[in-house]
Amino acid sequence: MSTSRRAESFHSIYTHGFFRVAAATSLVWPGQPDLNANEIVTLSRQASEQQVGLIVFPELSLSGYSIDDLFHQDALLTSVETALLSVVDASKELAPILVIGAPLRIDQRLFNCAVVIYRGEIFGIVPKTYLPSYREFYEKRYFCSAEHAVSTTARLSGTDIPFGRDLIFEVPACPGFAMHVEICEDLWVPVPPSSRAALSGATVLANLSASNVTTGKADYRRLLCASQSGRCVAGYLYAGAGYGESTTDLCWDGHMTIYENGELLAESVRFATGSHWISADLDLAKLCQERLRLTSFHDCAQLEQRPMRRVAVPFTPAKNSWTLQRAISRYPYVPAGVEERAARCREVFEIQVQGLMRRLEGTGIKKALLGISGGIDSTQALLVTTVAFDRLGYPRQDILAYTLPSLATSKRTRSIAWRLMQYLEVGAHEIDITQAASDMLVNIHHPAGEGDAVYDTTFENVQAGERAAYLFRLANFHQGLVVGTSNLSELALGYTTYGVGDHMSHYNVNASVPKTLMRPLVRWAVDEKIFATPVLFVLDAILTAPSSPELIPSQRGKAQNAEAEIGPYELHDFFLYHLSRFGFAPSKIAFLAQQAWAVPNQDAGGDSVQQEPTHDLAAIKHWLEFFLRRFISTSQFKRSAMPNGPKIGSGGSLSPRSDWRAPSDISATAWIDELQNIP
Repeated sequence: MSTSRRAESFHSIYTHGFFRVAAATSLVWPGQPDLNANEIVTLSRQASEQQVGLIVFPELSLSGYSIDDLFHQDALLTSVETALLSVVDASKELAPILVIGAPLRIDQRLFNCAVVIYRGEIFGIVPKTYLPSYREFYEKRYFCSAEHAVSTTARLSGTDIPFGRDLIFEVPACPGFAMHVEICEDLWVPVPPSSRAALSGATVLANLSASNVTTGKADYRRLLCASQSGRCVAGYLYAGAGYGESTTDLCWDGHMTIYENGELLAESVRFATGSHWISADLDLAKLCQERLRLTSFHDCAQLEQRPMRRVAVPFTPAKNSWTLQRAISRYPYVPAGVEERAARCREVFEIQVQGLMRRLEGTGIKKALLGISGGIDSTQALLVTTVAFDRLGYPRQDILAYTLPSLATSKRTRSIAWRLMQYLEVGAHEIDITQAASDMLVNIHHPAGEGDAVYDTTFENVQAGERAAYLFRLANFHQGLVVGTSNLSELALGYTTYGVGDHMSHYNVNASVPKTLMRPLVRWAVDEKIFATPVLFVLDAILTAPSSPELIPSQRGKAQNAEAEIGPYELHDFFLYHLSRFGFAPSKIAFLAQQAWAVPNQDAGGDSVQQEPTHDLAAIKHWLEFFLRRFISTSQFKRSAMPNGPKIGSGGSLSPRSDWRAPSDISATAWIDELQNIP
C-alpha cells in the first residue's frame, strides 16, 4: 500500500472499528405522511453530510404516533406507503442507512413497523412485538404483534422484503456491525427482543420510540437504555417522538440517547420545538473484544439465543471520516470531573487500606516495614499503611519506615522523607547504605568502585539491591511485613529491579495503581485533609517534584528523570489501558492517542500542578514501539514473580494470578509488525 493510501486508511474512523450512528427526532405532522417523509429526508441529508452511517427515527415517524383510530383508514395507510417509497427513492443519494417507523398492512394485518432502507432499497421490515394496552396506551386496538405474523416476507411495490423480528442487518464492509431493531415497549419488558438478538451476534441495537413524557420518565428511559446496552455489551440507540405529535391527552419530549456498553455517548435536549438529531461513533471493535472475554455472555447465548436471519447491507464507509465524535480521555485511569475523580481516589484508597488490613490480620503480623524515598510512590504506600494501622488499632510506631540514602540521594528528598515519617508519627529510621553499595561495587570490580563515573544499570541496581536486602532482613528481625511501593506503570514497563525493593515485597498496596493516578491520590489526601496539617505541607512538596529514581548522581544540577529515560507516563498508561483492557491493535491505540492529543487539553485527568503535555503522531508511534517491546517481550518475567496486591480498577491488574497471564519468552514481532499500519 502506498504511503498516501496507508495514511488515508489510518486516519479513517472506520478502519479502526468505529461506526458513526445518529438518532433523530423529526418534526411530525400527524396524519400527513408526505410532510413527514420530507422532514425525514431533510434530516437524513444533514446526517449524510456529516458522514453518519446509520440514522434512526422515532416510532411511526411517517404517520405520527398519536392518530388513534385513523390508523385503520385506507386513505392514510396508502399515503404512508407512497411516502415510504418517496423516502426510499431519495435515499439513493444519501450516505446513511435509514431506519424509519411506519404502520404497514401485511397479510391482512396492521403492524407497527421499523423499515430499514439504504441507497434506494428496503432491506427489511421489523414489526413491534410487545404492544402496550394499559393506562394511556391502546396499541392492541390498532396493531398486531410480531407474534401474529404469518409471512417471513412482505411484498411492497412488487418486491419481496424480509419481514419479522428475527432480522439482523450486517454490513460486510464494516466487520462487527450487526444491527437489530426493536420498537418502544419492546425495551420495557423483562426479556426484550434485543437481548436475544445480542446473544445471536447483534452489536447495534436500535429503538424507535414514541414514549410520551411524564415527570421522572426520562430518568427511567436512561436507566433502561444504559442497562440494556451494558447487559448486551452493545450500542443502543434510542429515538423518541417529539414536537408535532397531538397533545390531546399526552405530551412528547423528543428524548434521544446513544449508549455503548452502559456508557452514555450522546443525549439530546428535551422539549425542542423542531427537528434535531444527535450522533456518536460506536466502537464496534471494542464491543467485539469485550464479548471475546465474557464467557458467561456466551454461556447465556447457548441457553437463550434464537435462530436469526442475516440481511447483508452493502454500506460503503465514508473515506474522509477523520475526527471521532466521542471523547477519548488522555488519562483513562483518572476521571476528568473533579467530583468523580475525588470519589475514585477515595475508593482506590479504601481498597488499598482494606487489602493491607486483611493481609496483616490474616498473617497475624503487627509490624510493617517500608523504604521511604521522598517520592510519590513510597509516600502513597506509607499513607495507606498509616490508615490501615489506625483502623486496626495498631500503634503507628510499629510502622518501621526507613530512609536509605545512597550514592545518588539528594538532600531534598532525604529531608522530605524524614519530615514525612516524623509528621506521621511512625517509627522513623535511617540507614545510610552508601558504604555498603560502594563496597559491593569494589568487590565486583565495577569501574565506579575504582572512582570512575560509570553510571550503568549495575551501578543503579547495586543501590536498589542493598535497600531490599536491608528491608527484608529488618523484616526478619522485627517479625514484620515489607510493604511494596512499585506501581502498575513501572511493572508494565519492567522499570523495576528484579527481586529487590521496587519489585519484591511481602504485599504491594500499589501494584494496580497506575502512575498517572498516583498524584491525584496524594492530592486527594491533601484536599480531604485526612492527615494533620504538617503532613499536608510535606505532601504538597512531594506533589511538585518530578519523578526520579535517584540512582544516578545529579549532573550539572539536574537530577535523574524517569520520563526522560523511558518516556511519558501519560502515554504509557494510555497504551497499557487500551492494550491490556481491550486487546486493541497498536495502530488503533495510536489512532486513539492521536485523537486524544489532537486538541488542547480536553479533560482534567492530569494533576493540575503539571503543565499539560502534547504529543504528535511521530512521538506516539515512537513511544508505543518502546512500550510494546518492553511490555510484551522483556518484562513479563518480572510480573510472573510479582507479590500479592489488591486489584483496584476495571482497567485490570498485571498479576499472573488475576488479569494478566503471559509467557515470559514471547516475541513482540506481531505487534511491532502491525505498527507499520501507522503512517
